[in-house]
Amino acid sequence: MKSFIKEFKEFAMRGNVMDMAVGIIIGGAFTAIVTSMVDDILSPFIGLFFRADFSTLTFTLAGVPIAYGKFIMAVINFLLVALVLFMIIKATNKAAGIARKPKEPAEEEPTTKICPYCKSEIAIDATRCPNCTSQLED
Repeated sequence: MKSFIKEFKEFAMRGNVMDMAVGIIIGGAFTAIVTSMVDDILSPFIGLFFRADFSTLTFTLAGVPIAYGKFIMAVINFLLVALVLFMIIKATNKAAGIARKPKEPAEEEPTTKICPYCKSEIAIDATRCPNCTSQLED
């Protein structure tokens, strides 16, 4: 039983599990922000222009009311939430890109060297200069 508890403790305290837990908690809080933006700002703003509330649209089939208007509103809300998330993520990525320093290109290993006798450019691993035939030191 002790090994099970020890294993569970190691699993729960691993970095990726803790990162995931923090992400889920922040995601829940972020959901409230996005939902409020859609419900309290964007939906009323759209309502000003279209003056439509689809949520009351229904029809009856065999005595059962089918509220297709609520489905239309759910689709509209989904599209608005997706749009808001896209704009926030795009702005975040742009801000992160501005904050990042551009990577400096890594220096490449030289592939050539200069012959000390004739000053011509030769392969780095050459032991004899192909131009002046001098024996090269390593």
